[in-house]
Amino acid sequence: MPRAQEIARMTTQELRDSFLIGNIFEPGKLRGQFTDLDRLVIGGAMPTDEALPLPNHKETGRAFFLEQRELGAINVGSAGKIVADGKTFALEKLDCIYLPMGTQKVVFESKSAKNPAKFYFLSCPAHAPHPASMMKSTEASPVALGSQAAANKRTIYKFIHQGGIQSCQLVMGFTALDEGSVWNSFPPHTHWRRTEIYFYFDLGENVLTHLLGEPQATRHLFLHNEEIALSPNWSIHCGCGTGSYKFIWGMAGENQVFDDMDQLKPGDLR
Repeated sequence: MPRAQEIARMTTQELRDSFLIGNIFEPGKLRGQFTDLDRLVIGGAMPTDEALPLPNHKETGRAFFLEQRELGAINVGSAGKIVADGKTFALEKLDCIYLPMGTQKVVFESKSAKNPAKFYFLSCPAHAPHPASMMKSTEASPVALGSQAAANKRTIYKFIHQGGIQSCQLVMGFTALDEGSVWNSFPPHTHWRRTEIYFYFDLGENVLTHLLGEPQATRHLFLHNEEIALSPNWSIHCGCGTGSYKFIWGMAGENQVFDDMDQLKPGDLR
């Protein structure tokens, strides 16, 4: 991951190579990528005819993937299920599951091969086990923010956080923008205590401009449906689309306090 002072000299392609991840879903495949942002792993599983097991990777340095890690997953596709150490969790679209460190066997399945599930997941190091848990989107406590006049009316759904599913350091949920609203997380903020990753989905054919960088030296990326923006702890993270959309936010770091943010004034941005 580039340092803050380096991105001012980066080309568009260099920025995209460093801060954007695409093609996370492929039918019948499980894809993942290690990052150097709090050792977070980003993954996507799209099972079709056959179930997809979560494999280990040499980068974990462990006997199995979740030996010293925890994992959160949200289904952004059709109905499916995750089987963890023999326990089955059925997930409809926008339902969430948390799996603790020590979970040895994880398998992703779709209810229908023609209409597959899409499990977007994040994994980070963990130091203690918490109970495996699932939360349906209807069980998450919604928080309404913004206004139609400011084109940023949106609802935040928190799943894995201090007041919800317990974890070691992973925090995860999603935000849905109302029709006619296009701005997210504006005015922007930073939080040096935590990395944050945005997965944008349900964009359709819309295009989204994701803003990043230091507050006085911002840059941008154009993103399409089901693409991911990486945000180091020194970077802002906000966006504006050509239509409404949803995004999954995920964080890991020194604390799990959702409101622990360093707020920025729009007039101070450059």
